[in-house]
Amino acid sequence: MEKGPVAVKLLVILGPTASGKTSLAVRIAEEVGGEIINADSMQVYRRMDIGAAKPSPDQLRRVRHHLLDLVEPDHPFSVADFRREAETAIADISTRGKRVIVCGGTGLYIKALTRGLMDAPGGDEALRSELKGLAEREGVGELHRRLALVDPVTAARLHPNDRVRIVRALEVHHLTGRPISEHIGEHRFEGGSHGCLKIGLKVDRDALYRTIDNRVERMIGNGLVDEVRALLADGYSSGLKPMRSIGYRQVCGCLAGEYSLEEAVRLIKRDTRRYAKRQLTWFNRDPEIKWIEYPENVAMIVQNVNDFFD
Repeated sequence: MEKGPVAVKLLVILGPTASGKTSLAVRIAEEVGGEIINADSMQVYRRMDIGAAKPSPDQLRRVRHHLLDLVEPDHPFSVADFRREAETAIADISTRGKRVIVCGGTGLYIKALTRGLMDAPGGDEALRSELKGLAEREGVGELHRRLALVDPVTAARLHPNDRVRIVRALEVHHLTGRPISEHIGEHRFEGGSHGCLKIGLKVDRDALYRTIDNRVERMIGNGLVDEVRALLADGYSSGLKPMRSIGYRQVCGCLAGEYSLEEAVRLIKRDTRRYAKRQLTWFNRDPEIKWIEYPENVAMIVQNVNDFFD
């Protein structure tokens, strides 16, 4: 019988984008003898450094990082891939007597690692294409109507315009003959095997928005436009999933002549603020997260970490 992963203590540092997670994780890793596992869905892609806000060369020198630069931008990478790679890294780090620190803002990655994955079928590209085509012809509302007929529980939970999740729910029903709400009800995301301390960085909203704006300006100054231009020149389509992420999508639009660089910067700032709100909405559903004001209470965070590992 195949053995599951050995239980290891995981410190998880999470929060909205630009909240200071990486800097704090590096500082704590240095203090407790730890290594960092990336839990940001954009940082797994190679060649996408500036827009993905990867750790700086100095931070990478100071502390060993895992799950960065795993795949090319045109290579699929799923949450199941993340969990498999993360478990391998956890085993490696703990075997060498180091502390494991997970750092990132992709809620689904953190949930999959700490609470397990639902047993559901993989994607069916032909079916997804068919459903997306239907949405384009008749509107997402038609997909939501069809979902309500086969899975009213999920339809009631999802926004009628949430095309991605509606398509996935219809896909699961088509492939298994059962609504996705039943799969979720059976699993309940209780598959995590590790002991976890989840620390959420609670940052003043106005301060967070200023940090976001400043970071976007730095990204542009550091060469984000050239980074995107190089990706396009190397044949990576603007339609690829990572190229549709915040920062890359807007710069692609600028390079295509759809709007000016000034407008692209405005859109990146706006969409990043909206993304931060969505992250907080996701994380606020997790009662295990211990929210601590940051950077005001660094000492409290360090004390919590030391108590957890000791």
